[in-house]
Amino acid sequence: MPLELFTVGDPIADTKAPMDVPIAERWSTRRFRARLVNPANRRKMTVIVVGTGLAGGSAAATLGEAGYQVKSFWYQDSPRRAHSVAAQGGINAAKNYRNDGDSVHRLFYDTVKGGDFRSRENNVHRLAEVSVNIIDQCVAQGVPFAREYGGLLDNRSFGGAQVSRTFYARGQTGQQLLYGAYQALERQMAAGNVEQHARTEMLDVIVVDGRARGIVARDLVSGEISTHFADAVVLATGGYGNVFYLSTNAKGSNATAIWRAHKRGAHFANPCYTQIHPTCIPVSGDYQSKLTLMSESLRNDGRVWVPKERGDTRDPRDIPEEDRDYYLERIYPSFGNLVPRDIASRQAKNVCDEGRGVGPNGLGVYLDFGDAIQRLGRSAVEAKYGNLFDMYNRITGENAYETPMRIYPAVHYTMGGLWVDYDLQSTIPGMFVIGEANFSDHGANRLGASALMQGLADGYFVLPNTIADYLADAPFEKIDDSHPAAAEALTGVREQIDRLLAIQGTRTPASFHRELGRLMWDLCGMERSEESLRKALDRIPEIRQEFWTNVKVSGDWSGFNQTLEHAGRVADFIELAELMCIDALHRNESCGGHFRAESQTPEGEALRDDETYAYVAAWEWTPEGAPPVLHREALEYEYVHLAQRSYK
Repeated sequence: MPLELFTVGDPIADTKAPMDVPIAERWSTRRFRARLVNPANRRKMTVIVVGTGLAGGSAAATLGEAGYQVKSFWYQDSPRRAHSVAAQGGINAAKNYRNDGDSVHRLFYDTVKGGDFRSRENNVHRLAEVSVNIIDQCVAQGVPFAREYGGLLDNRSFGGAQVSRTFYARGQTGQQLLYGAYQALERQMAAGNVEQHARTEMLDVIVVDGRARGIVARDLVSGEISTHFADAVVLATGGYGNVFYLSTNAKGSNATAIWRAHKRGAHFANPCYTQIHPTCIPVSGDYQSKLTLMSESLRNDGRVWVPKERGDTRDPRDIPEEDRDYYLERIYPSFGNLVPRDIASRQAKNVCDEGRGVGPNGLGVYLDFGDAIQRLGRSAVEAKYGNLFDMYNRITGENAYETPMRIYPAVHYTMGGLWVDYDLQSTIPGMFVIGEANFSDHGANRLGASALMQGLADGYFVLPNTIADYLADAPFEKIDDSHPAAAEALTGVREQIDRLLAIQGTRTPASFHRELGRLMWDLCGMERSEESLRKALDRIPEIRQEFWTNVKVSGDWSGFNQTLEHAGRVADFIELAELMCIDALHRNESCGGHFRAESQTPEGEALRDDETYAYVAAWEWTPEGAPPVLHREALEYEYVHLAQRSYK
């Protein structure tokens, strides 16, 4: 591919993982070799944590418990509003309670394979190791996991695995886990170890002598713009799926924190790796502002099918077995309905493209619980999934106990994010990135129930160990608003807000967001091609130009102004969308959720090019008008051998 869209810089590498010991010993070795901060010195150190989801909430609580002075920032009215609360199906852990062959190594293997061999072995193995501790931590906090009759914790299966390793609390697992972290955070707030900043949005990072030393933030109620300083900054602000406008993310979810950090020097890794979730309620009209997920756990007992013949519009209850195509069970007999999300999503798209989709617009497939209800009884199905069936009924007006659910793929999660090393530190020293905001653990496709696992692993167990090694270099120079770096960052934030308010055009930020999202879904969504991506890259600069000359932001900066909030986030989404398309265009292979039409097997599966693209693409920001710089981190596989993925 011609390099007119980017330039190539020096390779990048993770130098923190101890490669002189076997992989099963690397995490314990890193913890031992890392420097410590004694309890008396911790009280003198301040850490900023932005975000209070599973990663941010658990990190702030743990750091506060360890004795650091923590400043916690969130833009909602309560930490409990973080988008982690919406997670439904469960959290993975390699405890092998079912005695069905699970192990740390199997979870490690399944995760590397599920990510289509585009994740780091070291990080994934650590995640699998730590997973077994997460469940004990959460049970001790009182998280009400489902239990079997004898009182033991129950498990169910998720896509990409042939064992039952997913712990759950009906369809409300994210909510219950978040409440556990929230209670721990509240305890530290009450103890005076965590300073809270509600309804406050981070708008820039303050970098002093190459180190992250604070943030610029805006109070979303009063409009006040302020600076906050610390010895280290932790970003736990989630993913960027709302670049597509319609996604399963909360409407407030955005990319501003990580994108502004990227523009300060943090490399952005694999932005084209976005996850399409196969089990979403289909789009029903142009009026929609978001989509609703039905948990992947439903694929344990629900069977996915479409009519065998095109144009079969009969009521699904009137279509006999011989006229149904249970296509996932037919194509993938070993995994059936529990194939990974990227595969299930593409196959749903394929049958709909063939004209066999269901629903008013033909963009849907059935998820049928008829067999499960007949086998287990309605009460047993209701005990497992009742709140999900209720949610489906409230949104669609349909009773899924009596007629199959209709589902279709939608944007859900992002595997890309800020580049971090084994310590979870970005390319800006002193700025750590955890949870979905970083890129590190899932490669090109995340296995179901692994997001909650990574968020809590990073916050409870990884970051509190690794950040100490960095803070051992303290004390750092004391800084305040008078420091040139702080003044420059503060001025930059104010100038952008003034610029947005001064345009007074004719289009709302939402109209630009909707246009950008549709373009990204159509041209950089479930399937990409060189033609579609170049078309997107022609159009995105035009959208950016029109945005900065014709957006209409009502009101002013000195108070509650959600239009102003949205405008700033859309400006960042536009720039991020361009980088996503450049990344997708340069990676001329298919892997996981990144499916290039030009690179597929004869059976239509993703076809990787390991010889050329077995690397992490870490992008460096350059001043506006200059192409971004690509830094490659080579991926090497010692313990999981590269192979074409097969779930048949």
